[in-house]
Amino acid sequence: MKYRSFIGLEVHIHLLTKTKVFCGCRSVFGDEPNTNICPVCLGYPGVLPALNIEAMRMGCMVARAMNCRIPETTWFERKQYFYPDMTKNYQISQFASPLGQEGWMELEGKGRSASIKKRVRIKECHLEEDAGKMIHTGTASLLDYNRAGVSLLEIVTEPDMETGEEAELFIQQLRRTVRYLGVCDGNMEEGSLRADANVSINFPGKGLGKKVEIKNLNSSRFVRLGLDYEIVRQGELLDQGREVIQETRLWNENRDETAPMRTKENAQDYRYFPEPDLPVFCPDAVFLKSVEDSLTELPLKRVKRIVADYGLTEEQADLICEEKAQADYFEAAVKEARAQGLETKDAALRIANFLLVDVKHILHREGIPPSDIGTLKLTAKRLASLSVLIAGGTVSGKNGKQTLEVILAEDREPETIVKERGWEQLTDPAKIAETVQAVFAEEQATVAELRSSLIGGNAKRTHTLTAYLVGRVLAATNGRADPKIAGTQIEKRIGTGE
Repeated sequence: MKYRSFIGLEVHIHLLTKTKVFCGCRSVFGDEPNTNICPVCLGYPGVLPALNIEAMRMGCMVARAMNCRIPETTWFERKQYFYPDMTKNYQISQFASPLGQEGWMELEGKGRSASIKKRVRIKECHLEEDAGKMIHTGTASLLDYNRAGVSLLEIVTEPDMETGEEAELFIQQLRRTVRYLGVCDGNMEEGSLRADANVSINFPGKGLGKKVEIKNLNSSRFVRLGLDYEIVRQGELLDQGREVIQETRLWNENRDETAPMRTKENAQDYRYFPEPDLPVFCPDAVFLKSVEDSLTELPLKRVKRIVADYGLTEEQADLICEEKAQADYFEAAVKEARAQGLETKDAALRIANFLLVDVKHILHREGIPPSDIGTLKLTAKRLASLSVLIAGGTVSGKNGKQTLEVILAEDREPETIVKERGWEQLTDPAKIAETVQAVFAEEQATVAELRSSLIGGNAKRTHTLTAYLVGRVLAATNGRADPKIAGTQIEKRIGTGE
């Protein structure tokens, strides 16, 4: 490459606090405009903010998950901000001593051309209040201040990434992490997780170039596309001997390009000074313990453990661990299946296949997100019991799938359903032989062709015809006949020439 790229991200997440960060207004998405507001979040003269301790705790949870150091003292500053959606003309934020400092996150995943494995340094995590929202309609602009004052955590990386793919993976991993922690829902379409990307290019060995910030990136895909576009754009400017301007640009998703927004501010432009109405926060041992106790096994680590402990492929484990609730469901079902006598890896494979195919289809059909898998009538224990029934030969795979649907419809145990519906698998060779005889009588032409293919040594055709006859036996027994025994009885009857 002629130029080296330097990419840093500023990711903002809405913390799932019930109230805003400095007042008691409800923090809820989707309410009627300007209904969750008060003099504090509207910045009326004489009002005093009060720190939401839960926002601080959640912010520190994310900081620790990002391997950040929590300082002995942290405080807030006023960041001067003259925008229509900031009624006070300043934002309460953190600058000199943010709540999380000097961390890192491991990037690991599959890129489009090669695997990605890299450590990205985290400069800081700082807590602040969000701004309101502007809605532009024709010649008018409407202001909704419900979002003003919502607890907002900003995670700032060092410029350690070099491609749009790496930045996309960072966003995806961070989203999964904060959802696992239960501190953010990660809905980029609702703005509860959004990213600004900083990118510069320069000749190798020459350090950072002129930084350009890209805003309006509301999906990890747009992060990748915007950065890839900007890297090419800046390279073309340098090739022409022109200068890259330090500025803020917007991503236009309709035209797949960035466009100028405003000249980029520097830190001194914000004229930070300590917030006089909020005391310095000194996290004590009790607070720090509550943060550590709230942490959970993070997604990347869990994927590796599930691969090692259950013998699944990395792709299977990654899909299962997409949501914490789904991974919890999987491990609970495997534990139940083991308690009922299944070997761990057999149980894990059967349950993973059910989860990634049949249960996934049901969730999609019913409009239930994987995070709500626990609301299904198909509990982890019931899925385990169904897997044990199939593994033990009590019910066939086909009737097992039908049993699954009845569990959902009738909220009953799989053993009861199988027994009442007469779906127990037929394993008596003599009874299956009777069905084979009946099928042979109906399929005389197929039987004759099977014998010819055996004599002619056409293995492929023999396999196809045998599979067809096994299918006919299964159909005649409503899916109850054991396929292996049916195949054996077919081969036996063919061999005897009957």
